[in-house]
Amino acid sequence: MKTNWSKVLIMLAISGFYADVAIAATIKDDGTTVDASHKSDNQSDYHPTGRGWGELDTSHRPAGLLRSQRGNLTYQGGPVMAGPKNVYYIWYGTWDIASKNVLTNLGTTIGGSPYFNINSTYYDKTGAHVQNSVTYAGTATDNSSLGTSLSDANIQTIVTNQINSGALPLDPNGIYFVLTDKNTKETSGFCTKYCGWHTHAMINNTDIKYAFIGDGETQCAYGCGVNTPSPNNTPGADAMASIIAHELEEATTDPDLNAWYALSNGYENGDKCAWNFGATRTASNGSSYNQTFGALNYLIQQNWSLLPIQGCMQHYP
Repeated sequence: MKTNWSKVLIMLAISGFYADVAIAATIKDDGTTVDASHKSDNQSDYHPTGRGWGELDTSHRPAGLLRSQRGNLTYQGGPVMAGPKNVYYIWYGTWDIASKNVLTNLGTTIGGSPYFNINSTYYDKTGAHVQNSVTYAGTATDNSSLGTSLSDANIQTIVTNQINSGALPLDPNGIYFVLTDKNTKETSGFCTKYCGWHTHAMINNTDIKYAFIGDGETQCAYGCGVNTPSPNNTPGADAMASIIAHELEEATTDPDLNAWYALSNGYENGDKCAWNFGATRTASNGSSYNQTFGALNYLIQQNWSLLPIQGCMQHYP
């Protein structure tokens, strides 16, 4: 059944929550959302967690931003991934070929697209802008080596194991995506607090960026944006595609969680447009889509652009 987005928006407005890429059934579509315990007070400063909500920043910050400006993204001095970026997928669990093809095509073709070019509006302290360059550089398989109930620490271990085994290179310009199958749970809040997240860690003395993306098709279809029909008739993978895009753009513009975000709530660029898809078209199977990468259609959330004014966009320029 196709999601009734207007009904979902009403539920979002009532809920009073904030969300990362999703919070279960009551959080959908146009909201920039998070657990109510993380709600900002419009006076304190927040820093991002990579999960769609901010945590109170108790460090001293110089005054100067008007309250009306605090909801926009501002640069806090950390690095961005300005140069070419390499994407690595780690397929955790059991995957069908059709779903893998949908997500592989996304990783292969999103670089150089008008959609990913939105990130070129971001820059680092030297003034270097993010390059619209993403390469699908490698893939590895993990046959549920740590079971089907994973902790945050397990996600880092999965990345580390693939690097240490030589299956994937140690790449400071890489973003490693742990993609879990529909039978795998992430115990820190998958389906209830988020559908995916990104972070970084020192692995073998290298700052490595990585992300978790879960398949919510059977665990939380409503909460993680799973629609039937879906653009490629792979509901779980089609929903994951938007979340991959969300985490990819955040890892690019805020890789160490100290570059581009909103002081008012800690939101990164993907969070600002979570579940906001903009104008859509209808595919031959009745599904909605708004982006075409390669030969495949996708329903991908918009991204927050700094230009020409700050706001959600489907492409830049």
